[in-house]
Amino acid sequence: MVKIFVGLKGSGKTKTLIEKANSTVEASNGTVVCIEKGTKLIHEITYRARLINTDEYRVTDADSLFGFVAGIIASDHDAKDIFIDSALKICNDDPDSFEYFVKKIAKLAEEQEVNLVMTASVALENVPESVKAYVA
Repeated sequence: MVKIFVGLKGSGKTKTLIEKANSTVEASNGTVVCIEKGTKLIHEITYRARLINTDEYRVTDADSLFGFVAGIIASDHDAKDIFIDSALKICNDDPDSFEYFVKKIAKLAEEQEVNLVMTASVALENVPESVKAYVA
């Protein structure tokens, strides 16, 4: 399952992601992974979740983000809940690359039975049609 929280900066997407990640940690008996660009969530996400800064691993575009998430899923079979903050920004703020990433990751999430929640700073009317099906 893939859910995307969209909206312009300051609309509460990250706050929602933080709340969902922390509540998932409480309810989950698996690994909860939270991926972000930078370290702004270090004091917001519970220490029981695996918090990863994409900058430390040179994740800089849609392909590397997909490979990174796929690697996490492949290496930790207990990772069933993955949260990605600022996914569009990690995809270089390129709507076409983001659409490509969402299509690939949605298929992988379905096949591997992983819940994936992400945020993207974009107005709903600018979200590609193929991505709108995942907007929460």
